[in-house]
Amino acid sequence: MSRRHIYIIMCILAALAMSSCREELCYDHYRRSAIALDYEQEWERDYGAGLSAGWKPEVYGDDYDTYRPGLPESVSMVVYPKNDTLPSLYFLGHTGGEVDLGAGPYGILFYNNDTEYVVIDESASLPQVSATTTTRSRSTLEPLHSGERTVSPPDVLYGAYTDSVPAPSVHAVTPMSVTMRPLVYTYVIRYIFDEGLEFVKLARGALAGMAEKVYLHNGATAPDAATVLFDCEVKPWGVLAVVKTFGVPDFPGDHYGRPGNEVNPAQNFMLNLEVMTADGSIKSFKQDVTTQVRRQPRGGVLTMTGLFVIDENNQVDSGFDVSVDDWGEWTDVELPNIEVL
Repeated sequence: MSRRHIYIIMCILAALAMSSCREELCYDHYRRSAIALDYEQEWERDYGAGLSAGWKPEVYGDDYDTYRPGLPESVSMVVYPKNDTLPSLYFLGHTGGEVDLGAGPYGILFYNNDTEYVVIDESASLPQVSATTTTRSRSTLEPLHSGERTVSPPDVLYGAYTDSVPAPSVHAVTPMSVTMRPLVYTYVIRYIFDEGLEFVKLARGALAGMAEKVYLHNGATAPDAATVLFDCEVKPWGVLAVVKTFGVPDFPGDHYGRPGNEVNPAQNFMLNLEVMTADGSIKSFKQDVTTQVRRQPRGGVLTMTGLFVIDENNQVDSGFDVSVDDWGEWTDVELPNIEVL
């Protein structure tokens, strides 16, 4: 065999070696997945209230679709290997992206990371990874529920978890679709004044008994309750608040992971309103809204009616618990990054 023939054979063998890949020898081996994210933009779940069918913008402050949560800016993707090795963290755009996952099996947790008031416990094991919100205090507020932490409303929060991950192909991009579902829901709260609304200059409220945290693994809320503090807007008909919460405590993630839709029968819910009148005094109202919240455990419409403010110095008993006190500083004190686990 001539040298020329030997050279040709060696070139063919080299080309064959370069066109194939042995995983243990290949320096350019990869298993890429193309993650495509879409979003379920729901602000309330219908457990029989039928809000969307009979929605009246003039009554509830805005169009039904206006309250839908917007899309996030970016998403965290945490990969939990089934062999108990440490999880890996990736950052994606809100529509997804390509990642090199390596060999499985594993479960993957997704949540948006562009929040201001939501605090994620990323150090916990997968079933205990949760989201809570920051502490917020109000000097004029008497406790509605003894021992509850007072908190800021959470930001828009989406999440998803899957352990049904398509096996990535070697040297190919494997598509993977994920639906991000809301973990935060909205209550449209209406305070209706029968008389004296013209004397109300500023207003703010509180809703006690709401979930303090939500588990990202299955969308269920923890048993712990918190009082959510929020600002309000004075309208020609009364006072309006649009308040985000994690929903009621100890509630399954029936639209996310863990099935069920039963509200803990031992949990009750209180709604508060504080108004500042023209003379600078504060008048406070509170009402039990347990029946309303039980019908709407994840977002909806809450209403307090029968409120009276006669003038700056007199108030008629409206059947609610009423107190008058010095308003003090209007701005609530927010304590960021304080977390109760």
